[in-house]
Amino acid sequence: MTTHLVWFRTDLRVHDNLALAAACRSANATVKALFIATPKQWQQHLMAPRQAALIESHLNALQQALAERGIELIYREVDDFAASVQTVAEVCEQEQVSHLFYNYQYELNERQRDAAVEKALPNVACQGFDDSVMLAPGSVMTGNREMFKVFTPFKNAFLRRLKEDLPECVAAPQPREGGALKVEPLSLNYPQQPFDEKLFPPDEKQAIARLRHFCQHQVAEYEQQRDFPAIEGTSRLSASLAIGALSPRQCLHRLLAEQPGVLEGGPGAVWLSELIWREFYRHLITYHPALCKHRPFITWTEKVQWQDNPQHLEAWKKGMTGYPIVDAAMRQMNETGWMHNRLRMITASFLIKDLLIDWRVGERYFMAQLVDGDYAANNGGWQWAASTGTDAAPYFRIFNPTTQGERFDAEGEFIRRWLPELKNVPPKAIHQPWVWADKQGVKLDYPRPIVDHKQARSATLAAYEAARKG
Repeated sequence: MTTHLVWFRTDLRVHDNLALAAACRSANATVKALFIATPKQWQQHLMAPRQAALIESHLNALQQALAERGIELIYREVDDFAASVQTVAEVCEQEQVSHLFYNYQYELNERQRDAAVEKALPNVACQGFDDSVMLAPGSVMTGNREMFKVFTPFKNAFLRRLKEDLPECVAAPQPREGGALKVEPLSLNYPQQPFDEKLFPPDEKQAIARLRHFCQHQVAEYEQQRDFPAIEGTSRLSASLAIGALSPRQCLHRLLAEQPGVLEGGPGAVWLSELIWREFYRHLITYHPALCKHRPFITWTEKVQWQDNPQHLEAWKKGMTGYPIVDAAMRQMNETGWMHNRLRMITASFLIKDLLIDWRVGERYFMAQLVDGDYAANNGGWQWAASTGTDAAPYFRIFNPTTQGERFDAEGEFIRRWLPELKNVPPKAIHQPWVWADKQGVKLDYPRPIVDHKQARSATLAAYEAARKG
C-alpha cells in the first residue's frame, strides 16, 4: 500500500489545492496530511499575533474538512525551519511515505528548507507545485527571457498569457475509503490576538462566500471606491490569500464568471490588476533572492543616510505625528491588524520621505501588525514607496500627507472614526486641525505636526541626491 503525504504550509484549503489534488489522484493510496508549526521561525519573520489567530482558525477548519474526507492531519511543533526538515523525514519514516506533495513557497528561507527536505528523503518521490500564483515564476518573461523590472509591461504580458490559456482550478478531493475521522481541536503555541471575523473570514467556506459576494456585488465599483478609506470598497480578501485559504486562480475564475469582460479591461479589471501586482512581487523574489535579505533592488539607494530618530519612529507607530490621515491609518492597523491600501502608501511615504527613516524599519513593523502580512507583497509595497524597488516611484515623488487626506477623506469621516480627539473639528479644517485651533483659540488633545512637510521634502531630496551621486 502506498502512502501519500501532503505537507501544508501557506495553503490552508481543500479547494483548488494543487498538492492535495495530486496526492488524492490515486484511489489506492493512503493519503495523510502534515502541518508543522515553527514558533521561533515565525517570531524571526515577525508574524503578527492576529495572523497567528487567523491561521489557527483556518487550520482547525482544514483539519475538519480533511477528516470529513477520511484524511488525517498530523500536527507537529518544532522551533524553526531547520528542525522541520528532520520532522518531515521522521513522519515520512513513521508513516512509510512513498510520495511527498507540497506547494512551493518563494521566499529564500522557505526554498532552502524545501531543498534540504528533498535531499533528506532520497527514497521518497517529492513533488512541488506552483500553487500560490496564477502563472508560475519564469512563465512571464521579456523577449530576452529576463524577468520584467516594470509592472505595466509585466501585466500586459501576463494578460496575454491568460487570454491564450487560463490556469485551471482543481476540485476538492472526494472522500477516501474508510469514511470520516474524528478530530481534536488544534492550538498554535504562538502569541495571538483576536481578529474581527466579520472582516476576515475565519474558515475556507466563508472565504469562498466572501469572494463570490465581492465579485457579484462590489467589484464593478472597485475602481471608483478603492481609494477612499471611509467606504468599504475593497475586497478584504488579502488575509485569505496570504495564508492560502483562497488561491488566486479561484479569484480569477470567480471574477470571470461574474464579470466576463474582465480580461478586455471591463468591470473588475482594476481588481485583477491588484492580483497581478501580487504575482509580480512573487515572481520578483524568486528571481532576485537578495530581496529576501532586506536588500534594495536599486543598489545606490543603500547609500541613503537614514535618520535614527526613536521619538519620530514612536510617534509614527502610535499614530501621533500630527498629520491626521497618517495617524488615523496607523491606529486602524494597530487596532484591527489591517490597513487600507491607499493608506499603506501614505503612511509608508511619510515614514520614509518625511521622517527619512529606513524603509526596512517600516516593513518590519507592518509585518508584525498585519493580519494579511505577506512577505513579497509587503516588501514590494515598501520598496515602491521608498523608490528603491524595480517599479519604484521616482525618488522625487513624495506624497503630501495633507493633500492626500483632503483628496481621499475630504470630509474627514475616516479620520474622525480613528481620532476621536478631533471629533469637534469642522470638516473643512480636519486635515490641518492646528491651523483652525490656533485661530479659534481652542486647545486640542492632539500633537502638533512633528515635522514640516515642505522642509522634510527638501531634506529627503537632498539625501537621495547625495546617495545617487555618491
